[in-house]
Amino acid sequence: MQYTQLGTTGLTVSRMCLGTMTFGFQCEEAISHTIIDKATEAGITFMDTADVYPSGGGLGAVGRTEEIVGRWLKGKRQHYILATKAVSRMGPAAWDGGASRKHLLDAIDASLRRLGTDYVDLYQLHADDPLTPLDETLEALDTIVRSGKVRYIGVSNFLAYRLARALGRSDVRGLSRFVSVQPRYNLLFRQFERELFPLATEEGLGVMAYNPLAGGLLTGKYKPNSEPVAGTRFTNGIAAKGYQERYWHEQQFATVEAIRLAVSDGGHSLATVAVAWVLANPVVTSAIIGASKPEQLVDTLAAIDFRLEAQLKEQLDDLSQAYRYGDARR
Repeated sequence: MQYTQLGTTGLTVSRMCLGTMTFGFQCEEAISHTIIDKATEAGITFMDTADVYPSGGGLGAVGRTEEIVGRWLKGKRQHYILATKAVSRMGPAAWDGGASRKHLLDAIDASLRRLGTDYVDLYQLHADDPLTPLDETLEALDTIVRSGKVRYIGVSNFLAYRLARALGRSDVRGLSRFVSVQPRYNLLFRQFERELFPLATEEGLGVMAYNPLAGGLLTGKYKPNSEPVAGTRFTNGIAAKGYQERYWHEQQFATVEAIRLAVSDGGHSLATVAVAWVLANPVVTSAIIGASKPEQLVDTLAAIDFRLEAQLKEQLDDLSQAYRYGDARR
């Protein structure tokens, strides 16, 4: 495993981060713990979860993933960097979601209880909340940091202009500053290279790239003109529709096939190359890898030692160039 600093902070993280959103819905607790065992044995010391996980489980399942992660961490919390997220809806009341002061102060306490810890290393806004003034959100996060419950703060799924505005407001007001951004990024989705990544570089933010395998499409195991396979991200409860809308299209399948042909001569796993491509971008601090079965980590973990030759990197860039500019189907 390789390690680096999270942006311009002094926090050292592994260049692969274990994503946990499958825990408690796509895979039961025993399997989830086996997945964590395999990841940490490979040197991963960085875990990412969220209060709303498991993905696809709906309101009846929220919080289950944090509980599973918390039980695994019992007795060894000090050996790992733990990230979680808030903002998503956690209950039926109007205030059970969003980035208001009320919700965030409630949400961090609930996450700490489920995780069985008195602090998290990185607390992230899971999404932007346009209904809550940025100043209110930033003040609430600053309160949480100053309380000692959170060491650093970050964002996920933010547009560049909103993140830039938040950084400016925190600087002007002397509030705790976002140190990281967690965007979707893979060979089939490259839009953030245009504005968000330059902003991250200029502001010294760490970048935790999620979905490096495009929900599994970049493993090459799915075939065009077929129905999504049961038990995968593309049939995963309430999250299935979103994944199908993102990736289950003729253009994306054609790109995957072209990439598969490009890497096949070297005998390399498509999944390994796809994750290595994400890590090859100098702005990326850590790639978030996940699994619903322990054996799925074999190819993704191999990416850390895979040397992506310049010629292959250029070929992959060319094959996926259309995805820098929005929906490649248009």
